[in-house]
Amino acid sequence: MLPGLTLVLGGAASGKSAFAETLVARTGRERVYLATAQAFDDEMRDKIDHHQQMRGQGWRTIEAPLDLGRALAAISGDQAVLLDCATMWLSNQMLAENDLPQAEAELMAGLALCSAPVVIVSNEVGLSVVPENALARRFRQAQGELNQKLAAKAGLVVNVIAGLPQVLKGELP
Repeated sequence: MLPGLTLVLGGAASGKSAFAETLVARTGRERVYLATAQAFDDEMRDKIDHHQQMRGQGWRTIEAPLDLGRALAAISGDQAVLLDCATMWLSNQMLAENDLPQAEAELMAGLALCSAPVVIVSNEVGLSVVPENALARRFRQAQGELNQKLAAKAGLVVNVIAGLPQVLKGELP
């Protein structure tokens, strides 16, 4: 059985989404996919299509590029949620020039109100070189801080590297 909150971290194309999907599918509950990506170009549309094909049937998708707190609070306890991904959500917040502390507080409140198990996918962006521009450095800092806050609340934290899960906190169900 999954804890109330699971955080699945990894780099780009590490297999974190596929691993998170498996965790949610194994619960046997109705599966809800909280999508944070926005298709602004053909490349992103293709990536979203690819993710949908990989997930397959049986998922109810809720598009929530900005307001995750409200979406999470509306989930019923007999469901299981995959939020993919916190990194895209953070990017959306920053590009919209929203108040990050307020947005994070709303996300955390939504997680607290959600009675279903939630698996959050997020990128680990701090293992690379220091970005050359101020916005990228600010994003990297904000992503690292968000991941730390989510990991502190999570009962299970898994880092996925090359498709291999490495448990950092808790135990796999």
